[in-house]
Amino acid sequence: MDYPGLNDLIKRALEEDIAYADITTSTLIPPEQQGTGEFYAKAQGIVAGMEVSRAVFRQLEPDIEFIMLKNDGDEITAGDSLAIVKGSTRTLLTGERLALNFLQRLSGIASKTRLMVEMIKYHKAEILDTRKTTPGLRVLEKYAVRVGGARNHRFGLYDGVIIKDNHIKAVGSIQKAVSTVRQKVPHTLKIEVEVENLEQLREALEAGADIIMLDNMNPDMMKTAVEIASGQAILEASGGLSEENLLEAAKTGVDFISMGALTHSAVSLDISFDIR
Repeated sequence: MDYPGLNDLIKRALEEDIAYADITTSTLIPPEQQGTGEFYAKAQGIVAGMEVSRAVFRQLEPDIEFIMLKNDGDEITAGDSLAIVKGSTRTLLTGERLALNFLQRLSGIASKTRLMVEMIKYHKAEILDTRKTTPGLRVLEKYAVRVGGARNHRFGLYDGVIIKDNHIKAVGSIQKAVSTVRQKVPHTLKIEVEVENLEQLREALEAGADIIMLDNMNPDMMKTAVEIASGQAILEASGGLSEENLLEAAKTGVDFISMGALTHSAVSLDISFDIR
């Protein structure tokens, strides 16, 4: 993965965990002692975050040996060895929890995402993530979504226009909101509008929205929206979508399905680290 801010993120995370010292390790382990540690899976899933875990140890010990046995995107099962780490025993003990936190969290997101992608693979809809991410970890969590096989929505407020319900209330109408934005942003930037009913859908189409987000619509309403839009705009289903209702949404013919659950509800994958 290519993330220039990774080392700074890890530095802050290590400072949060270590502060001025790892009291237990520095008291028990002599500085010259060398050791070997192993990451291994305790559950089935998709691994993500191997390079992040390696970066944790390398920030503590630049010359540490980190041997990857699995790569991001690989399917893993309980018992699989993921990586071997060789270096100072102090480094292994001090860095293990942070390295595991990243690896478990990102692998959990990738695993949940892959499950959702597989559920609708025979339909045209593609799954997107959202901005419902852990503060400070958005780039990594969206990376894990890609590892799982889905696509990224906008990364922040700076790289996409989405006119949501509160924007519409503040401005007065969908038509006014779209026309105002259209006059002020580059012609290369698509404009997305969130709608809650079919009347708003028609208004967004008349206003010339490029993408229309169908917010919390049931499958029947989504299907009708697809018929009304008839290709005039890209349709994105969003709101309250999970593995229980994902397939029904995909069957309606929408183009995209955005799911906050990929990140905000993903359960960390069970992975362990043992000193040999």
